[in-house]
Amino acid sequence: MRSQFELDNAAAAELAGTGDSILQALRDHLDCEVFLRGNVLTLDGEPDVVQAAETVIRELSELIAQGHEIAPGTIEAVSRALDQHESPAAILEDVVWRHRSTKVAPKTVNQKRYVDSIRRNTITFGIGPAGTGKTFLAVALAAAALHRREVNRIILTRPAVEAGERLGFLPGDLMAKVDPYLRPLFDALHDMLEAEKVTQHLERGVIEVAPLAFMRGRTLNDSFIILDEAQNTSPEQMKMFLTRLGFNSKVVVTGDVTQIDLPRDHDSGLVVVSEILDGLEGIEFVRFGEEDVVRHKLVRRIVAAYNEHAQRLAPELRPAKRA
Repeated sequence: MRSQFELDNAAAAELAGTGDSILQALRDHLDCEVFLRGNVLTLDGEPDVVQAAETVIRELSELIAQGHEIAPGTIEAVSRALDQHESPAAILEDVVWRHRSTKVAPKTVNQKRYVDSIRRNTITFGIGPAGTGKTFLAVALAAAALHRREVNRIILTRPAVEAGERLGFLPGDLMAKVDPYLRPLFDALHDMLEAEKVTQHLERGVIEVAPLAFMRGRTLNDSFIILDEAQNTSPEQMKMFLTRLGFNSKVVVTGDVTQIDLPRDHDSGLVVVSEILDGLEGIEFVRFGEEDVVRHKLVRRIVAAYNEHAQRLAPELRPAKRA
């Protein structure tokens, strides 16, 4: 089946992209032949594939008309949203943080649900593989909440799980010692704000980045608190962290239960907490899959390959604890 339709000048120019990059992404993703001559777009392939491609092109044209910049990843985001009977515009237009040239918005249906859950609930758990935007979106929402003065500070924490080196043997002061463990959180912060602003906030205590052990004994009011890499907490640490919650605070817990670095005879607090708190009012669990990976497409293939390998080895993610 062949389908041809005429695009307006703006849509045709945007879909062609720099060096036909967007057009090539369309060819890679739509499973049919795609040709653009002037303003006329031609789709050639099986009837059902061509019809699906037409819907994607029309959605992209509408987004362009509304002022959206189209990137190769946008095509996949639009296609996934349509597959799940969701409005692509409703997802991509939900900008959670904008700062100069930085614009952060969900790119998948699950990311949109995650963002909505954080806004709606006091505690949100984001569980899924690397590259699904769990930490990045949480930090963006935290920056937005601080900017709107909904909270007075941002607290970012991680369990310092040791892998060959102990904190005490690393050189430097405390900040230098914990830097290797907390670096991903710093990276996300620097994607949202200028380095000078981050430094000022850190010096004034408006932003606090600390190991999980430093949370003990505190009550955190008027704060946006993010616990990253939560799969490496013990059940006791998870309980300790969650009970730090104070008034007018919001908590986001992120982790990947397939990447537990604890000894095999230790339970993960992230696995246990889902059994204890699932269904409790004010708490929501959002689970991501490999289809939500928004990094390089090879990352999604790697995640899928590891998942298949784990399923072949054993049906359970973790072996049973020894008696």
